[in-house]
Amino acid sequence: MPRDYLKKATLTPESHASEVHETVKTILADIEAGGDAKAIEYAAKFDKYDGNVLMTQAEIDAAIALVPEKLKQDIRFAHDNVRRFAETQKATVSDVEMEIVPGFVAGQKAIPVDAAGCYVPGGRYSHIASAIMTVTTAKVAGCRHITACSPPRPGEGVAPAIVYAAHICGADSILAMGGVQGVAAMTYGLFGLPRANILVGPGNQFVAEAKRILYGKVGIDMIAGPTDSLILADGSADAHVVATDLVSQAEHGYNSPVWLVTDDRSLAQQVMDLVPVLIEDLPELNRENAFAAWRDYAEVIVCSDREEMAACSDEYAPEHLTVQAEDLDWWLERLTCYGSLFLGEETTVSYGDKATGTNHVLPTSGAASYTGGLSVHKYMKIVTWQRATREGSKPIAVATARISRLEGMEGHARAADVRLAKYFPDEQFDLTADG
Repeated sequence: MPRDYLKKATLTPESHASEVHETVKTILADIEAGGDAKAIEYAAKFDKYDGNVLMTQAEIDAAIALVPEKLKQDIRFAHDNVRRFAETQKATVSDVEMEIVPGFVAGQKAIPVDAAGCYVPGGRYSHIASAIMTVTTAKVAGCRHITACSPPRPGEGVAPAIVYAAHICGADSILAMGGVQGVAAMTYGLFGLPRANILVGPGNQFVAEAKRILYGKVGIDMIAGPTDSLILADGSADAHVVATDLVSQAEHGYNSPVWLVTDDRSLAQQVMDLVPVLIEDLPELNRENAFAAWRDYAEVIVCSDREEMAACSDEYAPEHLTVQAEDLDWWLERLTCYGSLFLGEETTVSYGDKATGTNHVLPTSGAASYTGGLSVHKYMKIVTWQRATREGSKPIAVATARISRLEGMEGHARAADVRLAKYFPDEQFDLTADG
């Protein structure tokens, strides 16, 4: 049977896309030309903050002193999980070499980028976990310098818990600056910072647009849109748990899509009845976000069987994908497009967002169809090298000369010719394109 949409989204994240490109472009150009002073000017305008921008060790220590010990323990727990998972990921990439032909060796090296800029949101919510996810992975990768950048609160500065998380995870500098101006400061190497080679971390539409514009000048993790989540659930799922998980992700923002895909119409209806009740019980700001996201962006889709459910999920390519269904191994093998996968009721996206060790900086807006999320590998340059004996270079040179001439690239061919003539002056080679 065709898919049955019991609830269909009336908007997409693009429906409210602001015309921010020119604004961001102007700010970046102003700061590139005006340097520190211009960045501070924009910070005063948008952050409404006139305190010290590059935090001193004394300021870091004072902020850390404000963090309750229990929260410090939780942050250390999450950091340890993220660090150990990142170390395991890093171990999957190693330096290698092989002999292409006798006497000709080619190899691979994994080299960390020199400087990383980690943006940590601090607007509606203090994203402690984002500091853990971005700084820790950069540290494990081996980046020489890591800047953590987060919006300061007027009259207060960066949230103390963010400062603590960035500090213990290995940030070398902490920048009290938000939005486009913070991204620009890391990119252009303001306030005595090294120029960032890569920018990572989530942010609002202005931060995302700044990273889009700057991509090429610096590397980025990805261009991120609003967070999105999809749940695959069959008749064995607990409707209350499914509804709670949907609401937990809808609270991210008014335009954060959540989707339920199921082959059980009764479950779908139960979830649709429960979600508004659960939203109503949230604190005010969370309630407003979740209500708008559910009203305008959420979808509930009934499919004929699990194969159609899986196909539907792969088409959406969600950032977060949860399976609350029987035969989890089948789903793990079958599903192909997601940022991070949560198998079974016993785990949830919230765990991955905060403390399990897998990264929560993930591809949104269908980008999971072609890329994964932030990992230690994002900070690594996989480069190649080669070395040869003269004898080993001989067959390579002959093939290179012939292929180059066939392509019409005579200069390339002569770079091979000159070596053959120098190394093997007494030998004759057929180096013509037509053989």
